[in-house]
Amino acid sequence: MRAGIGFDVHRFVEGRELVLGGVRIPYPFGLEGWSDADVLVHAIADALLGAAGLGDIGAHFPAGDAEFKDISSMMLLERVVTALYARGYEIINVDSVLILEEPNIAIYKDTMRSYIAKVLGVKKANVSVKATTTEGLGFTGRGEGVAAQAVAMIKEQSKRD
Repeated sequence: MRAGIGFDVHRFVEGRELVLGGVRIPYPFGLEGWSDADVLVHAIADALLGAAGLGDIGAHFPAGDAEFKDISSMMLLERVVTALYARGYEIINVDSVLILEEPNIAIYKDTMRSYIAKVLGVKKANVSVKATTTEGLGFTGRGEGVAAQAVAMIKEQSKRD
């Protein structure tokens, strides 16, 4: 068994859709980034890459590379999952948390879990998406952006005869 941790932050900007956990959320601002800036999926990808000792998302999908301009972060997560399986790992579970004051994402969490579980190839019960605020403190508290943390557990795939 191996564990990895991921963390990501993106600031709010005008003129972009807000995408969190693969879900488009109606909100006046989106997140700034080279891809779709899905901070939750980026944290999960980093946790998985870290668990496998494969570095971080920036090393695999660098900002500035035209191939990844405005790409769906769920597509990037699919590539991470493929890389893990190619190296003999399977995903056990992912636990994640979004840190933001607004928007309230309570009604979207279940859909996020479903989308993420499908890409990871695990049961929805093995994916946790939580949310918290910072009670008005810091950049998230001021509504300047969103942060996310994730922990992932992986293991070597079972040998089959």
